[in-house]
Amino acid sequence: MALDDLKQALPDYAKDLKLNLGSVIGNSELPKQQLWGTVLACAIASRSGIALRALEPEAKENLSDEAYAAAKSAAAIMAMNNVFYRTRHLLSDPEYGTMRAGLRMNVIGNPGVEKTDFELWSLAVSAINGCGQCLDSHEQVLRKAGVDRETIQEAFKIASVVQAVGTTLEAENQLAG
Repeated sequence: MALDDLKQALPDYAKDLKLNLGSVIGNSELPKQQLWGTVLACAIASRSGIALRALEPEAKENLSDEAYAAAKSAAAIMAMNNVFYRTRHLLSDPEYGTMRAGLRMNVIGNPGVEKTDFELWSLAVSAINGCGQCLDSHEQVLRKAGVDRETIQEAFKIASVVQAVGTTLEAENQLAG
């Protein structure tokens, strides 16, 4: 299922999602690698098989093998980190914040692509997973690297639309099944 097929699969009540999907992907000013890495990482993070199956082939076509693997790595590592850091932040006992995480996160230091691209993908996945601490951390790294707010917002716009499309299509699939 290509992007156009994904848009056509959306029900009439989700017309805004259809328009937004075309806009955030079709009219994005992000460089191709940033765009498709964000789309792939967000499709994985959305937990929607429908969205992932529709968006992955075009992402793979538009990414180098290294960028494809790195986008998947961003989704994987943030699936772990978002739960860990969100939980540590939400607990009322501040002592957890002083404890060593003790989790391997080597891919963040050596993602195989430009660090800013990986950080952008990690921020987008963190938006889907709702981890404020991770969002702040990745946004600060991106801003220090000279990435402008418009680019950062573009990433979390993609995240919000891909997540909403995935949620909607999964719900429709459940209702039909």
